[in-house]
Amino acid sequence: GRDVIGLGQTGSGKTGAFALPIIQALLEHRQPFFACIMSPTRELAIQIAEQFEALGSAIGLVCSVLVGGVDRMQQVLSIAKRPHIVVGTPGRLLDHLKDTKGFSLTKVKYLVLDEADKLLNLEFKESLDDILKVIPKERRTYLFSATMTKKVSKLQRACLRNPVKVEVSSKYSTVDTLKQEWYFVPADYKDCYLVHVLNELPGSMIMIFVRTCESTRLLALTLRNLGFKALSISGQMSQV
Repeated sequence: GRDVIGLGQTGSGKTGAFALPIIQALLEHRQPFFACIMSPTRELAIQIAEQFEALGSAIGLVCSVLVGGVDRMQQVLSIAKRPHIVVGTPGRLLDHLKDTKGFSLTKVKYLVLDEADKLLNLEFKESLDDILKVIPKERRTYLFSATMTKKVSKLQRACLRNPVKVEVSSKYSTVDTLKQEWYFVPADYKDCYLVHVLNELPGSMIMIFVRTCESTRLLALTLRNLGFKALSISGQMSQV
């Protein structure tokens, strides 16, 4: 029954920590637009929605994802189904609040700000402020973040009431199941070392992050020529 500040590293189960109590409360008071979850990226929003749908499948939970880069009309149709849970990025969420008939968050019982440290970047600040103005003050608020920065602390004072703070990790720690290795190699030989690492992990699904869109294309092309099944994904191409 309290507002919560949750601090924990990636992989520590933050999504379950807010999804389960919300689903429990929904069982007792079923209503559309019961909870609103905001995340800084569409990928995270989609992951959160998948978790909600999996955990709430036995009670017929309906979830809607409102993010940029996706057909807006499909999202309007999703809203028309009056979902229990709305998961979205601040910009697209605000667009629908302004323009989509019948969509309102005035009866929301739970507000979740996931990865709050990233939500407070300048690109989201105005949208976030506008959304907070239309959400009722009588609600439960869950704020989750990997770190407690000054900005997060400021947001806590603005939208949480007498919160309980739960911290499950020390700063800069990682989950125990994560294996980490660091290679210090000459820049000219980076690709050679990468291929060596990939050959050591046959049959594994691997994600490689690079700095630029062009690098994703070049590296995928190089790996395909070496016999690897490689696909590049960047902001300059379709994500489907």
